[in-house]
Amino acid sequence: MRFVKRRVWSCSLVFVALGLCAGTVFFAAASAKANQAEDEARLRVQTDLVTVPASVLDANGKPVADLPESAFRLSQDGVPQTIAKFETQTDRPLELAMMVDSSLSTLKDTKFEDEAVARFIKLVVQPNDLLGVFEFSDYVTELGDFSSNILKLEAAAERIAPGAGTSLYDAIVLGSQQLETLPKDRRRVIVLVTDAGETTSKSSFEDAQRNAIASEALLYTILVRAVPTEGGRYTGGEHAIDTIIDSTGGAVYYPKGMNDLDTMFQQISRELRTQYLLSYYPHPKEKAGTYCGIELAIPGGAYTLHYRKGYFEAGPPRAGANPTTN
Repeated sequence: MRFVKRRVWSCSLVFVALGLCAGTVFFAAASAKANQAEDEARLRVQTDLVTVPASVLDANGKPVADLPESAFRLSQDGVPQTIAKFETQTDRPLELAMMVDSSLSTLKDTKFEDEAVARFIKLVVQPNDLLGVFEFSDYVTELGDFSSNILKLEAAAERIAPGAGTSLYDAIVLGSQQLETLPKDRRRVIVLVTDAGETTSKSSFEDAQRNAIASEALLYTILVRAVPTEGGRYTGGEHAIDTIIDSTGGAVYYPKGMNDLDTMFQQISRELRTQYLLSYYPHPKEKAGTYCGIELAIPGGAYTLHYRKGYFEAGPPRAGANPTTN
C-alpha cells in the first residue's frame, strides 16, 4: 500500500512539473512576442524620424556653434514641424567620396586637380575619417578603398589618368551608392573636383539627384574651370550641381589659384565638423516615394544655412540609375 501511495505522489509531482514547464514556455513565448512588438514599434518610430544636418555660417563665413534649439524654425512643405531631437555636433567622423574629373576637358588643369586632391587629403582627412578616391571620364573608376591612411590615399590619387568623356552624373550616382554601403554613424560627403562638364553618363540628372538625396550625403564641389562653348561659359553642368546641392546641402567653391585651396578646404572642414542635427517626425506623413521639401530658418538672424532640403518618403524610385564603372 505504501508503494502505491508513493507512485501516486510521484505522478502528482510529474504533472505539477509539466504544468510549471508549460507555464514557463507560455510566459516566455508571450514575453518574446511582447519584446518583438516593442522592437518593431521602436523600428517604425526610428524609420519615421527625419534627420536634418545643418551648418550655420555668420556674415564672415565662419561656422556658428552656440545657437539654442529655440533659434530654429523647421517646416516640411510649408507645414511647421516639431523638433523632436536637437544636437550640436563637433568633430563628427566623416565618410567622404572624392570624385576627380580626369576628362580631356580638364587636361590643362590636371596639375591643379592633382594638387587639389593632395591638399584636400592632407588638410581634411583625420584619423577617424574614411575617404574613397575615384576618377571619372568615360567611366567611373575606384582608385582606392575607403581609408584614413594618408599615404595609401595619396598613392591612390597618383593613379589618376586622363580620359576622353565626362561622366559627371555617373560619378554622383556611384559616389552616393558607395557611401550608402558604409555605416550611418558618420557624416556623409561627396567631394567633386571638376570643370562641371557632362558628356558620357549613362545616368540622367534625375538619377544623380535622387541617389544623392537618398544617400543623405552633402555635396561639395571644387569647380576648377568653367568649360567654354560658343556662347561663353558652359553652365549646364554647373546648374545641375547647384540644383543637387540645393537639395542635399553643401556648397560650390571657385578657386582662382593654388593659394585659394587651403582656405577653401579649411572652410569645408570647419563647416563639416561644426554642425547641428535636428530631427522630427513628419506630420502629415506622405505616401512612399513622395518627395518632401524641408525648410530650415533662423528668424531675425543674418546667417547662411547649408542643410539637407528634402528627402523621399520610404526611399526614392531609382529606375535607370546604372552607372558604368571600372
